[in-house]
Amino acid sequence: MPWKTSPHLQRLSFVSRAAEAKVSFRELCRQFGISPPTGYKWVKRYRGGARDFHELSRQPKRSPQKYRVLWLKELLALRRQHPRWGVKKLRIRLQHQHPRARKLPALRTLGRWLQAARLTQPPPPRHRRGPQVPWPKLTPAVRSNDVWTIDFKGWFRTADGHRCDPLTIRDLASRFLLALRILSEQSDACVRRTMIRVFQIWGLPGIIRVDNGVPFAGQGSARQLTTLSVWWLRLGIRVEFTRPAKPQDNGAHEQMHRVLKAETASPPAANLHAQQRRLDRWRHQYNRLRPHEALAGRVPAKLYRRSPRPFHQPAPPVYPGTWLVRRVRNNGWIKFAGLLRFVGRAFVGQLVGLQPADDLSWSVYLQRLLIGTLHHADGSARMRPVDQCTPQNLHAKKRRQAPPKKHQV
Repeated sequence: MPWKTSPHLQRLSFVSRAAEAKVSFRELCRQFGISPPTGYKWVKRYRGGARDFHELSRQPKRSPQKYRVLWLKELLALRRQHPRWGVKKLRIRLQHQHPRARKLPALRTLGRWLQAARLTQPPPPRHRRGPQVPWPKLTPAVRSNDVWTIDFKGWFRTADGHRCDPLTIRDLASRFLLALRILSEQSDACVRRTMIRVFQIWGLPGIIRVDNGVPFAGQGSARQLTTLSVWWLRLGIRVEFTRPAKPQDNGAHEQMHRVLKAETASPPAANLHAQQRRLDRWRHQYNRLRPHEALAGRVPAKLYRRSPRPFHQPAPPVYPGTWLVRRVRNNGWIKFAGLLRFVGRAFVGQLVGLQPADDLSWSVYLQRLLIGTLHHADGSARMRPVDQCTPQNLHAKKRRQAPPKKHQV
């Protein structure tokens, strides 16, 4: 607009003369040296009640660049708070923090921003899987408390040199971390004390899945059972063992251990008390803040429900009247037919039932679980445990059944 002096008075004079309608509007615009659209703008503003003819700000009402800066600040702050989270988890967390936002930046956009800020990590290398060994299928978890997974995270030392053995207990269906405690040692007594507290708070599961390590499994024992797993069976909990040296059978739990180590033990805390406080904070974050892709972006605390089966001390097992009942002695033996027969140290103090199979054999049960057979031969007797379907036994059977090699002469 070519007005040089007092633009306010010039604009007021223009709208006053435009209201008289004695001259055409375009001619009036030529006299004042402005374009018709500019003239209509000032007349419209004057008729709308505006008496201030100063220029308004030319800043756009909606600036995409402005919102980009806001999302970028939120993303970088969240990334620094959770450096191990991927783009999907970060976007879900942004959505939870801003539920009224109409549209969030796309995953690719968030990824480019993180790359530009150099806050990304290269993906881990992928390894090819070898041939799979036949193994009974593990029970899928559909609802909460169908399957619990229990394991010791690999031990490490705190800054003061003390050994740290964290025990992790997790619900498989909801990914809810039930317990994360540092134990003094990997023993039956320590694990049992922790399990009693967990059972009192969350109830009893249907199945407990463990690996073949101590104190969960006993190599060479009947059914691979230990005193701890026998206690679970007495509580009405079924025990599932994964394949030896096959961590992929419990892959979800092992993946949780990898994240746990990276976020709480790299580097470790100053002492055991500080490490336990760090684990407690991480468990709260894992259950209530961290989105899980397997749960469609939800947190485990929203899905987990306490078990309806309360914890109680197991009652003595009841066997049919035609069976013989024996209590296993402290050394793992029972007395039958005037002789001592070895059953297993895992069953010390338990009542076992002997069902007559035929004239020369008796089946030995712990509640409803068959643990072995007593065979009579030449006036003596021996206990034969139930055959275990493990890869070692399968390979041993193949070696025993293979024909002898022929030597060339």
